Amino acid sequence: MMATVHLSIVDTIYAEDLRAALLRSGPWQVEFVDRPRPGDETSVLVLDESSFAKFSEGIANPKRVVLIIRQDPELLARAWEAGIVSVVSNDAPPATVLLAIMAASLRMVKRQGRPLAGVISPNASVPPAQLSPDNPISRSKRCKTR
Repeated sequence: MMATVHLSIVDTIYAEDLRAALLRSGPWQVEFVDRPRPGDETSVLVLDESSFAKFSEGIANPKRVVLIIRQDPELLARAWEAGIVSVVSNDAPPATVLLAIMAASLRMVKRQGRPLAGVISPNASVPPAQLSPDNPISRSKRCKTR
């Protein structure tokens, strides 16, 4: 399953860095959008301050939104009132935003009742590593000092 991320960020250099980080980290379908489609509840929305300002009517399923804004009390209050859970500072590195995107994606999957396995991992087909060795009997090794 490939999660879709809609990036609506004015800073094109930051948006490209974020897109590159997403594509390196997993099976993401990344789309740049001028105006996010609020009715599309199947994608993670990554908004900056200017994109967030376009939403006067509210955002459907605000837990899927990652908001990148200044640490301004009025903006933070507006985000809180809109129900947005993931708010990241506009000077945060792309890796921090990437974590917020992964969290939003997992919240969407949990809300839709689908299994979580392989949702954001690039290697979903790889079995998990064993925690114990195949041979449980281990012998101590002696080391000669002379």
